[in-house]
Amino acid sequence: MILEHVWGLFSHPKEEWESIRHSHCTVGRCYAVHVLLLAAIPAVAGYVGTTQVGWTIGAGDPVKLATDSAGPISALFYLCMLVGVYSIGMMIHWMGQTYGANPVRSQCVILAAYTATPLFLIGITGFFPILWLMLILGLPALAYTVFLLYTGLPIMMDIDPERGFLFSSAVLGVGLVALVALLAATALLWGMGLEPQFTR
Repeated sequence: MILEHVWGLFSHPKEEWESIRHSHCTVGRCYAVHVLLLAAIPAVAGYVGTTQVGWTIGAGDPVKLATDSAGPISALFYLCMLVGVYSIGMMIHWMGQTYGANPVRSQCVILAAYTATPLFLIGITGFFPILWLMLILGLPALAYTVFLLYTGLPIMMDIDPERGFLFSSAVLGVGLVALVALLAATALLWGMGLEPQFTR
């Protein structure tokens, strides 16, 4: 089923993680029915929102991205999300033995993919790039993503909750470092003349 498990992760997450664990889904199928579709939400919404709606600074006219600038940025953002999910999954697999787990590689990528579900879905706010709206809706989505990580990792890795808590904290730390690295890379690219082009 397309986008299976999404509703369950919000209505009964523990039971749904058990179902995901026993589904033995492959990485390819997980990407085909989950990641490729959901990761497109923030990319498409961001493109439409920044080129058609724009955002206002003070009382001026809306600032928008030029379409020929927004297109490559949205495509690169989409690619970064796809690579990011797989990379976090590989990092979980690499760290597994440290915490007494012996995970299958596909389980680790699937854990990363389903954990990111709230962040993918909240990307719909990109259609209306209003900072306060994104913060009000984005912070709970981020908090629920962290909750899914701490709930799902012990189940998917088949380890006790205490080690699962430590393992989840390590994964969260890696994710934050990756985010900072991505922001730094973006700033460097902009400084090298690859900054977006704006219109009013």
